[in-house]
Amino acid sequence: MNSVNERYEVIVGLEIHAELCTKTKIFCGCKNAFGAEVNTLCCPVCMGLPGSLPVLNKQVVDYAIKMGCALGCTINRVSKNDRKNYYYPDLPKAYQISQFDVPLCEHGALDILVDGEVKRVGITRIHIEEDAGKLIHDDAFAGSLVDFNRCGVPLIEIVSEPDLRSAEEAKAYMEAITGILLYLGISDAKMQEGSVRADVNVSVRPRGQAEFGTRTEMKNVNSFGAVYRAIQYEAQRQIEVLEAGGVIEQETRRWDDAKGVNYVLRTKEDAQDYRYFPEPDLLTFVVSEQHVRELADSVPELPVAKTLRYVKEYGLNQDDAQLLASSKPRSEFFDACVALNKCDKKAVSNWMIGDIARILNERRIEVGDTKLTPEKLTDMIVLIEKGAISNTAAKTVLETMIDEERSPDEIVREKGLAQVSDTGALLAIVREVLAGNAKAVADYKNGKTNVLGFLVGQCMKASRGQGNPAMLREMLAKEIETV
Repeated sequence: MNSVNERYEVIVGLEIHAELCTKTKIFCGCKNAFGAEVNTLCCPVCMGLPGSLPVLNKQVVDYAIKMGCALGCTINRVSKNDRKNYYYPDLPKAYQISQFDVPLCEHGALDILVDGEVKRVGITRIHIEEDAGKLIHDDAFAGSLVDFNRCGVPLIEIVSEPDLRSAEEAKAYMEAITGILLYLGISDAKMQEGSVRADVNVSVRPRGQAEFGTRTEMKNVNSFGAVYRAIQYEAQRQIEVLEAGGVIEQETRRWDDAKGVNYVLRTKEDAQDYRYFPEPDLLTFVVSEQHVRELADSVPELPVAKTLRYVKEYGLNQDDAQLLASSKPRSEFFDACVALNKCDKKAVSNWMIGDIARILNERRIEVGDTKLTPEKLTDMIVLIEKGAISNTAAKTVLETMIDEERSPDEIVREKGLAQVSDTGALLAIVREVLAGNAKAVADYKNGKTNVLGFLVGQCMKASRGQGNPAMLREMLAKEIETV
């Protein structure tokens, strides 16, 4: 942070739009799916044809309430829909059905982890609304084409308080929201498909000043990295304007992530510009207290709470715990391993975020898509802890267990992976390795003791990964003295 930035504080609020993964759209029976041929998933309701009437999808309301419960919001059990009026070519009705003064959820909070510290971010509101269509531009034709497939796709808009104070905090907040959406199973959160996108509000003020500065808004920023870069750029732009004696205008700007700049779309815009009024084609809807309670009870332990529990109960470091907790299927697998109480919890964590994560990510699959079970993984770790197999051999065992319905004992037996702890056999390997690595021996004797690791590796290689590394290390250190 340069000296100019140190004189200013950055204020950030995010409005996150998340597409819900319901089977059908919010106000009609059209399929809710991504990637279909243009204008094949639409009907008179989606296209805003005169006389067509919307019907509210109950699943959309339930999903929004679940998100509200996860974020500790008050649920407005009596709620309604409103018309948000504006004209744009991808909005065939010239209004969007949204919610204005009575959102489904409001007054919540979310704890996020930033640099190892817990920070609480206020949640102003969560409301339901329909998505607009999509304008298509291509060099193959002049002008724009409109695809109505996305019209009526159900969204929730999650509006934060202006509690974020840096691009880092905003990125962590967006990651946390996305993690919760996935944990709840209410959105696929595929940013590359536009399932989660954010409107980013940024202002700056001199440090110590109580009043907020004038904010600008950047629309539809659709990745964690883009949110970070957009905030960094806009904060610096505003600071430079103020330092030059200028005034910040309230305006909506478009972030161009490829170029790393933003530019003005339109100037000052407030709620009254949208002429909100109650949607006349939809009734006020009421959700029972019991139904809200049932939805609240279905909310699982969430990533930040799980991270902090892993640190407290199992002694994991926070980075590892956060990595593990960030994936619901992997954290559930870890919890199942821990529940068996067979082996060291940290060892399970190391395998989960190490080799297992590598294999899953390479294959683009999840742990549930493999033959690996908590019983088989913990049995393998027990073999390592007993000295029956080496870590190197365990990697082979793991690769096999992921693809085949076999126990670690069977694999070790069939592949001849049992760890050699026979002193005579290991001593022969040690002497052979030392004889072939005179320079390493000389380096060790000259004080470069780190070459011992290299020599252990050579012994492991000679033993085809079956030597006991602890015994080999000890024997090497003793044997070198006699060379």
